[in-house]
Amino acid sequence: MWVDTEAAEGPELVLQGKFADAATRAACSQDSLPADDEGVIRIPARMVEQIRKACDAAEATSPQL
Repeated sequence: MWVDTEAAEGPELVLQGKFADAATRAACSQDSLPADDEGVIRIPARMVEQIRKACDAAEATSPQL
């Protein structure tokens, strides 16, 4: 996971995770159908602290977030 500070529309978090299985994708699609350029991934709970740090870095880079 990292912060892309050069994205066209401002800083973005970039996440890497395992692809979700078909049942999980189907369950997620019931709430919010993914767009053609989106996917459903799984991120282990042990990554929570890294996600917080990345969010903090993104906010520090772009105060309007």
